[in-house]
Amino acid sequence: MAAQKERTKKSAAPAEVKAEAPTEEAEPMAERPKSALDEVMSQAERAYAAYMDAERQVAKAYHENEMQVAKAYKRAEAQAYRAYESIVMQASKDRDEALAKAAKAREGLMQRAEEAHKAAEAAASSAHEAAVSEAAKARDENVAKAWAVRDETIEQAWQIYSKIAR
Repeated sequence: MAAQKERTKKSAAPAEVKAEAPTEEAEPMAERPKSALDEVMSQAERAYAAYMDAERQVAKAYHENEMQVAKAYKRAEAQAYRAYESIVMQASKDRDEALAKAAKAREGLMQRAEEAHKAAEAAASSAHEAAVSEAAKARDENVAKAWAVRDETIEQAWQIYSKIAR
């Protein structure tokens, strides 16, 4: 594209010189009758000037199109960045909400677990105390029975001994 612009500039410069040259010569030509060759040359010069003008217009249109494409790209890029930032912010917000919800649920579960632990500990302590109390009661009853049996056995032994000793 740059090489084409250079050729356009280079070819445009001689055309302008050529275009100016006939105008300088046009006055003397007006004095002489125009020949068919002069007429053809004049048409060729006008055609070449029109061609060069059209080429400049095409180059200008390409340049304008290039600028519009660049602007469209910048808009699309900016929109993509805005969409990215929006999605990242929403994802961060969702993550923070999920973490807060999980922490709250964890706290609730920990509290319930602590309460369950305390209740289990109290129940275990109560069961322990009841078992110890029952075991102590059974022991005391068994000891009392053993003493009663001992006393009775000793009494019987004395009765037997007293019968023998008499």
